[in-house]
Amino acid sequence: MEENTVDRLLPWFQLRSVPGIGNLLLKRLLDRFESPEQVLTASPDQLGRVEGITTRLASAVAGQPVTDQVRRELDRVAERMRDGHFRVITMTDPDYPGLLLQIPDPPPFLYAHGNLNRAHRNIALVGSRTATRYGIYTTRHLAGELAGLNITVVSGMARGIDTAAHEGALEKGGRTIAVLGSGLDRIYPAENRALYHRIAESGAVITEFPLNAGPDPHHFPIRNRIISGISLGTVVVEAAKRSGSLITARLAAEQNREVFAVPGNIHSFKSAGTHSLLKQGAKLVENAVDILEELPQLIGSHMASQHVRGEEVLDIPPLSEEESLVFKALGPYPIHIDELMRKLEMAPGPLSSILLQLELKGIVTQSPGKLFSIEIKNMI
Repeated sequence: MEENTVDRLLPWFQLRSVPGIGNLLLKRLLDRFESPEQVLTASPDQLGRVEGITTRLASAVAGQPVTDQVRRELDRVAERMRDGHFRVITMTDPDYPGLLLQIPDPPPFLYAHGNLNRAHRNIALVGSRTATRYGIYTTRHLAGELAGLNITVVSGMARGIDTAAHEGALEKGGRTIAVLGSGLDRIYPAENRALYHRIAESGAVITEFPLNAGPDPHHFPIRNRIISGISLGTVVVEAAKRSGSLITARLAAEQNREVFAVPGNIHSFKSAGTHSLLKQGAKLVENAVDILEELPQLIGSHMASQHVRGEEVLDIPPLSEEESLVFKALGPYPIHIDELMRKLEMAPGPLSSILLQLELKGIVTQSPGKLFSIEIKNMI
């Protein structure tokens, strides 16, 4: 790793090492001072004006040395970066996930093996480590459907549902992101080493923990906020009543993200958690269309230039400005023309004419009762 890269990362690691400064306070400091360099050179009086920064913490930040632990970690990072497939991505880097910046306590930097970008088209699939055959099959199938729609599948690379989610996406040639509860040099579980490298080929394996950090139990609830934080929605496939997956679902709700649940056998304790989520208002998921219905931006942005049909992605014909406006207002589930009129504030005559043109172009379909939807046939 070049010296200037070490210099760039040093203040991030130095600030992160201040005792008592967690992710929430660190984000507040960076919001106020814009860079770790400016935080570290600010006076205690300036630091004390940030909410949550006590006099003691202000003095600690202002006087924080570069510790031996920080230097050793940077040396390890330098060694890893020589292979060209490993990076440390800070909050100010262009590739830092944009959705993650929206949560209250994002990690100041991420260790990443593979290709991480700011794409927002992420859906998390999580669930039990001791999944049933039903859970594994359902997860792989759902992950494959999402991958076929160019949606990135996010999970935690744990045994069971997480592994099935990553494998299901990869089998369809899709992109997937794994968020670890350990450092990148401590792959856990060990039997997923090959999967780790497969994920990194097209997607990324990421973590906020130091390279040699082990899979300590308290790491996993911490990492769950990243799984939900980089995703537009979180799908819980199979989970008992007391489950880490339910923590991820709760975090997703707190982050104002969508929460989904796949129903299971009513007699299975492994589905008790998912059924509890459904009772609390989570969206029931049987297939990818259920997710698209709740998150139309997943299909709207994708289909601005492309149209999904089966497992193919077909170019749609050029659209006028008005046609594009109407098309983007539609989703995979039928909507009545009166609701479209209210949504678009458009008169019935012009709207009917535009819908007819979209039908003739083969990208919109009309169902009985003046119901219109995007033409998605045999997608599942």
